[in-house]
Amino acid sequence: MGTVKISLQDYSPQYIIHTPNIDSFIKRHDTHGHGRDSVHIISSDLYQITLFFLQQIFACAKSLFISDQDKRKHFRLLLRLFLGNRQEVGSFQSRMIKVISKPSQKRQSMKNADLCISSCSRVALFNRLRSQTVSTRYLSVDRGAFIASARQWTAFTITMGSESFICYGSVVQLVCTESGVTLPPMVIRKVNKQHAILDVDEPVSQLHKCAFQFRDNPHSYLCLSNETIIQYQAQSTVRDPSRVVLNDGSCWTIIGVEAVEFTFNQGVACIQTPVSPFPVITTLEVNGGGHVAMLEIHGENFSPQLKVWFGNNEAETMFKSPKSLLCVVPDVSVFSDGWRCLRRIITVPLSLIRLDGLIYRTSFSFTYTPELQLSPLVRGPGEGGKREEGMEGGQEGDDLLETIHQEFTRANFHLFMQT
Repeated sequence: MGTVKISLQDYSPQYIIHTPNIDSFIKRHDTHGHGRDSVHIISSDLYQITLFFLQQIFACAKSLFISDQDKRKHFRLLLRLFLGNRQEVGSFQSRMIKVISKPSQKRQSMKNADLCISSCSRVALFNRLRSQTVSTRYLSVDRGAFIASARQWTAFTITMGSESFICYGSVVQLVCTESGVTLPPMVIRKVNKQHAILDVDEPVSQLHKCAFQFRDNPHSYLCLSNETIIQYQAQSTVRDPSRVVLNDGSCWTIIGVEAVEFTFNQGVACIQTPVSPFPVITTLEVNGGGHVAMLEIHGENFSPQLKVWFGNNEAETMFKSPKSLLCVVPDVSVFSDGWRCLRRIITVPLSLIRLDGLIYRTSFSFTYTPELQLSPLVRGPGEGGKREEGMEGGQEGDDLLETIHQEFTRANFHLFMQT
């Protein structure tokens, strides 16, 4: 299952596009009356879907699928967005989506990493009554509450105590990736013929049926009833105490989710050209320091029309190639009124801005870090190192400013990616 999330901020409508393997949902928030929008989803040269927003809330395509004759192992979605006046917003590609036709019946091992669910990865859960597509309900979050939705699904981060693959019998937590709402700690159990198996510890695999047993109430399992999420009180079987009888609403199918997010802001300018190809930053490399430092930005889809901005300050930018930009790091003094307050770390966000005013916000920041050192010691004859006394107050202030200035001219620049 794959996800593409596209958002336009401030002066634009917002689009969020979810594209799972079986169903596609598109949600839209528009307060500017642009009318009904449409989206083209192309999964191959021969297969195209046109989606229209219904009641300006969301649209869905139930016919998005990979046929039995198609032997590909992976595919990619290309989404084209248009405003109501047919003006193209842009084209956006998903990451590669793995085709999984059916769950593996073999016992999984750590060698099958493509099929195993790892801790801190994103997953989606759905319940399908008697394998009927029309009865599919997705675990979702609506206004802070967990629900079972027939129309839209939510991506959850599944976590456990260690950074490894999720195994049956592990205590896990499901955290909504958008709202942060969390379910209580639960033990994930394998499901076989509507029974929860309590003595299985193999890795959880894609499209496996599983159940979630509340850790603090072992007889309760995560369950749906129509559109409501409840706790089902399960009973152990008399013949085999390692098996627990479940109802239909307690059996969930788990599938991994990939997400791609594109964020841009057209500001007060009226953008007439598509926002794509969308520039993507992968790594940063700093050269030099002190008065002159250069930042090289590596990624893809760069052009001479892009400028690098440190916070609200434009940097002198040079285009090297579609995969590399070079810019001069602004002096730290542009981010503060004076030197006296600069004995601290300063972090500013990095953005790419097109010449027509389109803003591409990134997850990268640039951090100025002063290299602290003591003022020089004045040594007299026969004395150990100590400061010279009787210094004028004005001279002390000048020395302090000079010391701070020297600290920043020898600054170490650190880059990090905000998660």
